[in-house]
Order: sequence, then C-alpha cells, then structure tokens
Amino acid sequence: MAFEFWKWLAWSLVAFVAAAHFLFMAAEMFAWAKIARRVAGLTDPVAEATKAIGANQGLYNGFLAAGLTWSLAWSAAPALDRPLALFFVICVLIAGIFGAFTIQRVNLSLLGVQALPALLALLALCKSG
Repeated sequence: MAFEFWKWLAWSLVAFVAAAHFLFMAAEMFAWAKIARRVAGLTDPVAEATKAIGANQGLYNGFLAAGLTWSLAWSAAPALDRPLALFFVICVLIAGIFGAFTIQRVNLSLLGVQALPALLALLALCKSG
C-alpha cells in the first residue's frame, strides 16, 4: 500500500513539474519583457534587449517539460519511464538551483517554484522504486 502511495505521489509531482515548465516556456518565450523585471531583476530596457535570450531560455524549459511528459506517457517499455523521469527531474533540479544562484542575489522564489518541486519529485521517485 505504501509503495502505491509513493508511486502515485512521484508521478503526480512529475506531472506538476512538467506542467510548470510548459508555463515557464510560454511566459519566457512570449512575455519575457513583462516578467524579466520580477524574475530576473532586469530593467525594462534590458528586458526588451534580451527578449531573444528569454525566448531561448523558454525553449529549453519546453524541452524539459517535453521530456517529463514523455516519461509520463511511455507505455511500450515501462522500465524506461522511471529512468527518463529521474533524468529530467534531476535536470530541472540542477537548472533551478543554478538559476536561483546566478540570476540575481539568491532568488528564493526560483528555488521554491522550480527546484523544490523537482527535489520532491526526485525523492518520491527514489522512494517509489
């Protein structure tokens, strides 16, 4: 019974992280100038000048979301779903920690929004396996 709970929790968290990264992708690709001040501490002129960089960053978040979604949808070889999820969750965790410490002074909201859910998903995946 406990195994089923951890498995359900793990895949729920993977789905949450994937959905969040699809949202990050959309925000960074299409609304960078609006969010860059709050998220990255950029001034309006710098945010406008870095729209292409924000869009590129968004694309990478889309790739992470696609990989997580792939791990959720994999049915032909169930043995591959967990390793895929582990790989992409670890990528998200590293990206969240790196971003939090490099975008501006320690960005606790980035740690909480990106890294913490990935860490929880990672722990649940490890516990379910």
